[in-house]
Amino acid sequence: MSVLTRRADFLAANRGLRVARPGFVLLVNPNSREQVRFGITVTKKIGNAVVRNRMKRRFRALLREMLPQQGLPTHDHVLIGRDGGVERDFDKLREELAAALTRAAQGKGDPPRRRK
Repeated sequence: MSVLTRRADFLAANRGLRVARPGFVLLVNPNSREQVRFGITVTKKIGNAVVRNRMKRRFRALLREMLPQQGLPTHDHVLIGRDGGVERDFDKLREELAAALTRAAQGKGDPPRRRK
């Protein structure tokens, strides 16, 4: 498992499958490498630096725990934090991530977002 660092990889993941949950949005997109990669995005809308870093730590722990078993092989996984995701119970986030990964494995994504 490796971490996404390039902006182009995050933009490519945005063209893939999108699964929304109350605490986060999961983006899944096939990659050309032989490994599972993940990235985390939390915008300033969520809160100050302390809140954003706490959310990223929680997401990182979830992804490292669940992606080796439930992640899609040779895919990029990006978690985008949503407002209220920091206050959610960690077990609840784990259940939501498991459900989102299952939906992504079945190819059942949410419809694309509407343009403003």
